[in-house]
Amino acid sequence: MSRSRVAVGLAVAFALSVAGPLQAQQNPIARQQPKGLGVSPTFEGWYQNPDGTYTLSFGFVNRNTEQVLQIPVGAKNSVSPGPVDQGQPTYFEPGREYGVFTVTVPADFGREDRVTWTLEANGERWAIPAGLIDHYETANLYAAATDTKPPVLVLDEKTWTESVGPNGQRLGPIIQRVGQPLALNFSAWDAWGGNNVTVRWFKYRGPGDITFDPQTVTMVNGDGSTSVTFSQPGDYVLYARADHAGVRVSEAGLEQCCWTNGYVSVTVTAGEGGQ
Repeated sequence: MSRSRVAVGLAVAFALSVAGPLQAQQNPIARQQPKGLGVSPTFEGWYQNPDGTYTLSFGFVNRNTEQVLQIPVGAKNSVSPGPVDQGQPTYFEPGREYGVFTVTVPADFGREDRVTWTLEANGERWAIPAGLIDHYETANLYAAATDTKPPVLVLDEKTWTESVGPNGQRLGPIIQRVGQPLALNFSAWDAWGGNNVTVRWFKYRGPGDITFDPQTVTMVNGDGSTSVTFSQPGDYVLYARADHAGVRVSEAGLEQCCWTNGYVSVTVTAGEGGQ
């Protein structure tokens, strides 16, 4: 069974709706329309880290084909047990997004233990429990069939912190002014196979519109840059995804390997400010 079918199957098997008995039995991915539907969280799978802890990987399906949804952290966008805010997105573009954030659990996390991500929008409430479920161990850090590993991503060139895989690196907060372009310099490369690396930037959290110039950067000699402009004040998180090729991981048929996540927090002010 392909990794994409595994992820979709798990989302369907465990997603819970409180909108009504009939809807609770529906495939949350099969039903789509321009607007008025909810967002289904998905559990992509799990893998063990070198220190013995485990990483649980989550994605989502915004089943609206046109409506972008913002769901603030709280009762309608929560992770449990523990703090409701565990780094999940609050901004949901239409469609399917793979492995956008992870939760790391301790080495003594039991086979019956679960971490649940719950989302509610447009009157629909969906929840996905994640855990060390048999047959859902994923090859996020190494795809043996293609002898491929995730690229290396560096967001903070001052400390030169290298990250590999979905766990990702978090940078910030950076203070920036509304309407003033923020320059972001970064590095990414394939340390194992010499493949090209493409870094794509997305809005992850924040109240206003974001404009990237450019949004997609194909790396040259490992170095790249973009600029981002914010339409209104507030706290934002930018999401960077480093893939090996010029297409998305899912389009290359490698839904669970190999990419590296990165996150940049930015506090945008109305007055003077900036780097």
